[in-house]
Amino acid sequence: MKPKILFIMHMPPPVHGAAMVGQYIHDSKLINREFDCHYINLTTAKNLQDIGKVGMRKLLDFFKLLKKIRHEVKVVKPQLVYVTPNACGGAFYKDFVVVQMIKAMGYRVVAHYHNKGVATHQNRWLANALYKRFFKGIKVILLSECLYDDVRKYVDRRDVFVCANGIPALQVCCSDSMLRSALEDDIHHFLFLSNLLISKGIVVLLDALQILKDKGHRFVCDFVGGETVEMDAHMFAEEVAKRGLEGMAVYHGRKYGKDKEAFFCSADVFVFPTFYHNECFPLVLLEAMEHGLPCISTTEGGIPGIIEDGQTGYLVPKHDAQALAEKMQILLFDTDLRCNMGKNGRDKFEREFTLEVFEKRMVEILSNNVKY
Repeated sequence: MKPKILFIMHMPPPVHGAAMVGQYIHDSKLINREFDCHYINLTTAKNLQDIGKVGMRKLLDFFKLLKKIRHEVKVVKPQLVYVTPNACGGAFYKDFVVVQMIKAMGYRVVAHYHNKGVATHQNRWLANALYKRFFKGIKVILLSECLYDDVRKYVDRRDVFVCANGIPALQVCCSDSMLRSALEDDIHHFLFLSNLLISKGIVVLLDALQILKDKGHRFVCDFVGGETVEMDAHMFAEEVAKRGLEGMAVYHGRKYGKDKEAFFCSADVFVFPTFYHNECFPLVLLEAMEHGLPCISTTEGGIPGIIEDGQTGYLVPKHDAQALAEKMQILLFDTDLRCNMGKNGRDKFEREFTLEVFEKRMVEILSNNVKY
């Protein structure tokens, strides 16, 4: 008889990194073949703008969720309960209640973190007290070894497992980096793909583009992603005009499927200067590497575990437009370096970040934690 696992995790909608990984687990033939899997969607937000907000509807939805989880645990009697909790903020208190209830019912818990923030809150007396109770007696899955510092105070390293995210293989792979240089317009393309959040580095990138423009360089930087309350299309256009980047920094809105694929295929370099406090392991960097693109990003979260500085791309300090512009300029003019970094990134992706590698590692971790 296969061991029973109850997965309590985020799944779309809304679409974000943790939800996508939750969907991959839910749809995994390997994981569902190895275990008797049961699923509960932990998401209470209706859309991206709803994440982090508190209201009566969410409170009622949470109580319904608690009742559903309690009932499912009693009926299924799983050997392991898998949870994807939030590390801090209001959502942490919700997840704290969920995990404490499951532990009180006598079931084993493994917490898979797709965010961070424990270390930044651990010196607050209430958070410290709750973290001590939360982490007691559970195992933890992290996306990268460099994220261990976030939970070091509460979790012994022997209770931590590392499992990098993975993404599905391309159905149709576009040509490698060398062919991108042969575009008809002969203008190199940078690509930024994320929702328009200030903390994803949009303004820093625009400042870096202005530095390149003032040096007389020709390029186009394509911005692809959804509008947010922080920045919509009109606000983006104002920032572009302020820097004289019309025609050089172009916003295209959200893109999916083949439309999104076309931007990866026409890009020369992927740029993602994030300083988002919750950034852990951005899947978009894996997508860029899968497409053979050299990547420029920051040392935020688990990104140093994705990009090998000087080998598959560059890591630059957060908020530093000058340093970003310097690395962009290098890749703008050095075709051989750009192509080699893109190839190295593609090779690293195939070794470490495919969905198949992720699924096998998850099966290994879950098997090690199932209570027979």
